[in-house]
Amino acid sequence: MENTATLIKPEAMIFDMDGTLFQTETLLLPAYHKLFDILREEGHYQGETPDEELMLGCLGMLLDDIWKKVIPNGTPAAHRRADELLLQLELEGLNNKTGILYPEVKETLEELHQRGVRLFVASNGLEHYVKAIADARGIMSLFDGVYSAGEHGTASKVDLVRLLLDQHNIQNAWMVGDRSSDVEAGKENGQTVIGCQYAGFGGEQELKGSDVVIHSFSQLLKLHDQAE
Repeated sequence: MENTATLIKPEAMIFDMDGTLFQTETLLLPAYHKLFDILREEGHYQGETPDEELMLGCLGMLLDDIWKKVIPNGTPAAHRRADELLLQLELEGLNNKTGILYPEVKETLEELHQRGVRLFVASNGLEHYVKAIADARGIMSLFDGVYSAGEHGTASKVDLVRLLLDQHNIQNAWMVGDRSSDVEAGKENGQTVIGCQYAGFGGEQELKGSDVVIHSFSQLLKLHDQAE
């Protein structure tokens, strides 16, 4: 755990979903390969399936931006069909028990909830996807709110977190996430940022600007203990 700041105990913690709470690749990659099989069958895509690492490197982005990188020459119709298929296939996977949380996520969230910390999710994903994960993995009841770009139509995570803070009148929160968009969302809104480095989707500079970097989710409890 890399601590570069004296932390204040938060009234709330705001979590990214993919790469922070949820091991996205355990659900995403099977769906990803099926998606391209269907796109080829329907005539929306030709050639080999793009490398998995390209998709994993886009996690945390808005879907529009993901497809611009993964299918740069795809038509708008192909990109919209990819949206539909990804959601459909991932929801099917969740129903079939595909996809898991990171170690100790549920237990840590339960303990933070017991301590009176208000818990939220802020994700750039689609509404049904984000909420389905929380439902399927038994953590939905722990959150005061689950916010997604898909539901609120926000252009950035900065805007999504600002909306969340305003709607719940939160002054002091920890933004917990694994991508630069999470760091930006926390800092632009004047909040503490806890960077998560256990997923490994981003490069070395991904979490630059975080107040603390953790290497396992359960380290949040120690940080909360130590905070003033």
